Amino acid sequence: MQLVISFAPLFRIPILAVSALVLLGCDSPTMRRGDVSTRLEILSEARDVDPVEKALSGRIETDSLDGATVSACILPDADARKRYGVNLASKGIQAVWLRIVNHTPHELWLHMADLDPDYYTANEAAYRFRKSLSSGGLQNIQQRFRDLSIRSRLDAGRTFEGHVLIPRAEGGRFVDVTLGCPGKVLRFGFSLRTPDGHYDYEKTDPHEIYAGQKLPDLSLAQLRTELEKLPPTATNSKGTGTADPLNLAIVGDDPSQLMTTLSECGWSFSHALDWTTLRHEIKAAIERKPYLTAPLSSLYLFGRPQDLAFQRSRQNLSQRNHLRLWLAPYTVGRRPVWVGHVSRDIGIKITRKSPTLTTHVIDPSVDEARQYVLESLLSRFRLERFGFVRASEPAPVGKPRFNLCGDPYITDGLRLVALISSQPIPSEKVQNLNWEHSRAGSIEFGQRPRQN
Repeated sequence: MQLVISFAPLFRIPILAVSALVLLGCDSPTMRRGDVSTRLEILSEARDVDPVEKALSGRIETDSLDGATVSACILPDADARKRYGVNLASKGIQAVWLRIVNHTPHELWLHMADLDPDYYTANEAAYRFRKSLSSGGLQNIQQRFRDLSIRSRLDAGRTFEGHVLIPRAEGGRFVDVTLGCPGKVLRFGFSLRTPDGHYDYEKTDPHEIYAGQKLPDLSLAQLRTELEKLPPTATNSKGTGTADPLNLAIVGDDPSQLMTTLSECGWSFSHALDWTTLRHEIKAAIERKPYLTAPLSSLYLFGRPQDLAFQRSRQNLSQRNHLRLWLAPYTVGRRPVWVGHVSRDIGIKITRKSPTLTTHVIDPSVDEARQYVLESLLSRFRLERFGFVRASEPAPVGKPRFNLCGDPYITDGLRLVALISSQPIPSEKVQNLNWEHSRAGSIEFGQRPRQN
């Protein structure tokens, strides 16, 4: 599954300013393919380790733009340990491998802070291992870390490869690779994964869900009608109970674009629920440690559990935004439609209604979580059009509804419809479909009437 996007930097004005001030070595803002006839020279700063392609060819993502080609992957912890000689994961560090082919006539510069503003310098990361090393050993490991680092200045006509050290993330993450010179910035976006056999994206192939079926392709008006026909909530496996509200639908180009877009917007991948991940979750709860990819319990729509799950976690297992998605049996303009549920977990409780005897407590104001999805898409310029359809009658503070585990929730009864874009769109150009309108904002809906 290809998880790569690239786009021109239309909305990164600060980056352009920094490029103009710092990257004075560039001599032209224009880049064209094929302008360089010089022989490409590969500069390898890690000659004593096996090539990354040999071990991780299936995880490397590659994209090209205006004469530059970038390949990227996150090194699994074991591979990083072989290359660096120490356990990076024990210090919360992760290595991103990059190969950059500068097939342009210009010097390019790699913006490290765009990849991660909290990246580690080579000496900084190596120094964290000082207590287990002699003074000579520290000097040796610092040299090794420096040699493994990718360079920031990228000469024309050459290929560079190396690593950037960043804070560790489980499951995968979105990374920006920005290359610039005055008047021109090339920006590559990669959704990089670190599969461990337990993520739901490893267990579900969206292309197989409706394999062999010819799905109806709907107009936007027909989509509105179909979404209004859907049940207001997900259900349990038997279809006998009302679960959390189905409060959004997302239209994208393909499953990879959906995963890339949500990853770029800050949503992380989630583990599927199995005995391994359940033990991990119980251990994290007992030790009061974070579990940023904790599994979500199964809810049902279209006769099956969710196809994909994402979350925005805090450093506390009991608090997170979580999102379940099901692929719908129809398309719009040949684009897949994903129906989903989003809510915010604010605590954990013991209950007999869950097979694990525990469950998360949801924030009753579920419309705020729905608004959060909308705003996260807007913040990264990934929203093309949006609107709302009627999913149910409103459930105000005095008359809440309840999910399978007895948690109350209030809602205006609307379902967000978001059409995402593979190219950045400024917020002022996002089209509102103007279908349904709430009488109150997501926060105002839970407030008492103001006294005039």
